[in-house]
Amino acid sequence: MKIQGKMFIWLSIFILAMAILYGVWSKEPVGTTALFLAFGLAIMIGYYLAFTAKRVDAMAQDDKEADVADEAGELGFFAPHSWQPLSLAVGGSFAFLAVAMGWWLLYFSAPLILVGLFGWVFEFYRGENQNQ
Repeated sequence: MKIQGKMFIWLSIFILAMAILYGVWSKEPVGTTALFLAFGLAIMIGYYLAFTAKRVDAMAQDDKEADVADEAGELGFFAPHSWQPLSLAVGGSFAFLAVAMGWWLLYFSAPLILVGLFGWVFEFYRGENQNQ
C-alpha cells in the first residue's frame, strides 16, 4: 500500500504543476479548475493510502524481493451473483434520462432504484444466501 500512496502523491504533484502551467498559459478558468480539483482528488487518495499503510502490515507489493505467489490466498468475502446492481443501474439510467427527457421518467426509475437498493442491502437476510 505504500507504493500506491507514493504514486498518487507524485501524481498529485504532477497534476498541480500542470494546473498551474495550464492556468498561466491558457487563462481558461474551467480547465484550470478541473485540474486543481483533480489535484485535490489525487492528494486525498495518496494521503489516505499513505496514512493507512502505516497501520497495516507490510504487503508483498511493498517488498522488492517478493514473488507473485507471496500474496496468494484468500482475499476476503465477496457477494455471490446478484441481480440488484442491474436494477440500480437501470433505475439510475432512467433517473438521469429524466433530467433530459422529462421528469415523468422518475415515476419509473424510483421503484427500480428502491427495489435494487433494498434488495442489495438485505441480500443476506433472505433466500439462498441467508446466514444461518
